[in-house]
Amino acid sequence: MFCEKAMELVRELHRAPEGQLPAFNEDGLRQVLEEMKALYEQNQSDVNEVKSGGQSDLISTIKFRHCSLLRNRRCAVAYLYDRLLRIRALRWEYGSVLPNALRFHMSAEEMEWFNHYKKSLAIYMKSLGGDEGLDITQDMKPPKSLYIEVRCLKDYGEFEVDDGTSVLLKKNSQHFLPRWKCEQLVRQGILEHVLS
Repeated sequence: MFCEKAMELVRELHRAPEGQLPAFNEDGLRQVLEEMKALYEQNQSDVNEVKSGGQSDLISTIKFRHCSLLRNRRCAVAYLYDRLLRIRALRWEYGSVLPNALRFHMSAEEMEWFNHYKKSLAIYMKSLGGDEGLDITQDMKPPKSLYIEVRCLKDYGEFEVDDGTSVLLKKNSQHFLPRWKCEQLVRQGILEHVLS
């Protein structure tokens, strides 16, 4: 049936939980594009037949195929656009370095788009707030306190705080650190916020 493969692409994204990126379905997208090409070629031959022979009974078939083409295009664009929105949200959630599991689910073009978005965001943040710039990805929620207690989930090594002191982040060690300084490490899964 027409448009089934395109609708399956959209359903696949709809089934994926919010904030997660399913693997890029290159095979499904290729099948949709092949179906679109076949529909277009059939329409072209029927249009030429209508023009030459005047067979007006093919017009409804041509219109139906054209609507199927438009629907396939809408579904393919919706699939790609939703994936880009999810990838953009991942940049804000995980920072400029994505975990390998997420990178594995992205196509080469999506990785290229992510890198361009990452660079554009870095340039914009550098233009804000004077010489050092302003990291607008920090404090996604307004902080209740400036310092938080964190537990280290992985061995990370030395971590330098603004006042020049350095803290050794070893697995299962707990520290009282500035929120804005360690929020990125919490999102990356290196630190865990300890709620007292």
